[in-house]
Amino acid sequence: MALRINDEIPNLTVKTDQGEFALHDWVGDNWAIIFSHPKDFTPVCTTEFGAVARLDAEWKKRGTKVLGVSVDGVDEHVRWKKDIEKAGGVAPEFPIVADDGLDISKAFDMLPADAYLPDGRTPNDSATVRAVFVIGPDKQLKLSMTYPMTVGRNFSEVLRALDALQLTTGKGVATPADWQVGQDVVIPATLSDEDAKAKFGEFETVLPYLRMTKSPQ
Repeated sequence: MALRINDEIPNLTVKTDQGEFALHDWVGDNWAIIFSHPKDFTPVCTTEFGAVARLDAEWKKRGTKVLGVSVDGVDEHVRWKKDIEKAGGVAPEFPIVADDGLDISKAFDMLPADAYLPDGRTPNDSATVRAVFVIGPDKQLKLSMTYPMTVGRNFSEVLRALDALQLTTGKGVATPADWQVGQDVVIPATLSDEDAKAKFGEFETVLPYLRMTKSPQ
């Protein structure tokens, strides 16, 4: 069964280059990002790991943990991290799950239940293991994105989406297209004009069902 928005993520015990842990324990009371890869030592994925490593201070500022997933073993991950640091300029401090048994790949519906890794496999055998999952402190899936192998992920967009999720989860608003931190937000259509004014003060009515207000602090 597919993992859908607001579903609780499976509480798998995973093996990483930084030891074993259960996913729910690892998330704890934090936000979390899990991003997956079809194979170590691949060009696009290496640049992505470097991008995530360079954003370390931004993840921490937002109380967010990061977990990489790749369908290779711990030894490969340890060696790959050296390449990631060389190419990206920063050593990745976050753990990488050794999903060589495909437990996460299947539980998160990135691969079918009958998938296996053939001898002499290539990244094409696990090409769909290229997703980003944003998890809330309640251990529920808040957002997911899936990319093909040829398109590097934009982690500035992941960061923007995380900001939007953290704002909308806590403040009872929504964000419009292309929203950036500090810009006006959308008042939910379920709120009457009277209640909206009481909660947010002045607002702009663009359409009867589209009302904009200042972003709450």
